Amino acid sequence: MTIKATPTAGLSYSPLDPHYFDADKLHMELERVFDICHGCRLCFNLCPSFPALFQSVDQYDGDVTRLTAAQTAHVVDTCYQCKVCYIKCPYTPDDGHEFQLDFPRLMARAKAQRVRRRGLALRERMLGNPDLIGRLATLLPGMAALTNLGNRIAPLRWLMEKVAGIHRHKILPDLHAQSFQAWFDRQHGKRKLDGDNGKVFLFTTCFVNFNNPDVGKAAIAVFEKNNLTVKCDYKQCCGMPALDGGDVATAQKLARANVAQLMPYVREGYTILAVNPTCSMMLRKEYPALVGGEDARALAAAVMDPNEYLNTLRKDGRLNTDFRSTPGAINYHVPCHLRAQNIGYRSRDMLRSIGGGTEVELVAECCGHDGTWAMKKEFFEMSLHAGRKAFDGMRGEALMATDCPLAALQFQQATGTRPLHPLQILERAYRDDGFPTPVAPRPPES
Repeated sequence: MTIKATPTAGLSYSPLDPHYFDADKLHMELERVFDICHGCRLCFNLCPSFPALFQSVDQYDGDVTRLTAAQTAHVVDTCYQCKVCYIKCPYTPDDGHEFQLDFPRLMARAKAQRVRRRGLALRERMLGNPDLIGRLATLLPGMAALTNLGNRIAPLRWLMEKVAGIHRHKILPDLHAQSFQAWFDRQHGKRKLDGDNGKVFLFTTCFVNFNNPDVGKAAIAVFEKNNLTVKCDYKQCCGMPALDGGDVATAQKLARANVAQLMPYVREGYTILAVNPTCSMMLRKEYPALVGGEDARALAAAVMDPNEYLNTLRKDGRLNTDFRSTPGAINYHVPCHLRAQNIGYRSRDMLRSIGGGTEVELVAECCGHDGTWAMKKEFFEMSLHAGRKAFDGMRGEALMATDCPLAALQFQQATGTRPLHPLQILERAYRDDGFPTPVAPRPPES
């Protein structure tokens, strides 16, 4: 059977499109895209979704129309939305190609239709609502510590795997009794956060707010060093965990809430800095498709990664370069969701700007964590296999760094060491006692 490579009547990557939840139209697009990918095979060495697709189609001598529902579901479930295939693909909407191929969004659409038919499973409800878990941890004294302890007790983890499908050996992120937002609110009157070198709103993300406030604190210290006006008012998750689980309605609800909250700052000239690459990608790339409208597009245009923003200061000669100590050698992992934003390697550039013997080795392989995918019992081992090249690239004596907090957990799982965020390294480099080696004096400007 010959399948045309050009889009069918079922082409749709936005839940706002009336065709998005049409099962027959989805099936048409799945066959078209699977046929293109099977013939191309450029992504053969990426996520497990492509080997699963190619092996299944090869069983039927290249006839994608003979794939079973189970085989198609396996392809969908082993796509963990890293977006690397979209970066490599020559047939995408961003390339202006007539095929209009967006494999990750097509897989997300298939998952969303499944959830609409069957409802949302307990595990996806839990993992898709990190705000609820985080707020419960800050509700009562000792709740966060008790939860963290429970995540380390083998019998409880066995029970969690049986009940919720979270792999018993997966390292889970710690919760903190004091959220980053609570800490930030207490800083008013103590710190100068009203400088004249730029205006930024720090979208801390649910992970930094509840699980890793030290990254947010490092960001504030770096911004303060660079005389920025800083606002921060965390309200809700970006919605990506819900979208990962196929819960489009919740993702849209969160997206609309964030657009409504952040747009007044955009109109006042603030740049929105999202600490987590997944969240900056969500605000930049997914919100216009999820909720549409001028405000969503205006917000997307105002979003930057923190190191992307700092690099603009560096290029304009407005960056504080008074670094006092150097980490020396750094193995820096660039997250897939930063690469998907097509901004270059700005965290690498900022780390190199420390100078004084700082050397940065780039690791551009996927670590295989990708949202909540690596936490699930059926994908945990697969995620470690998918990330093996990244793990090999990060091992060694050099300091490890990555912008993605979940990638940091994955590296800790595989190597025993959790990388620092580049902002944490920059904050320490501004201090005499941040690292053992002082930065050599910079030569005078000629």
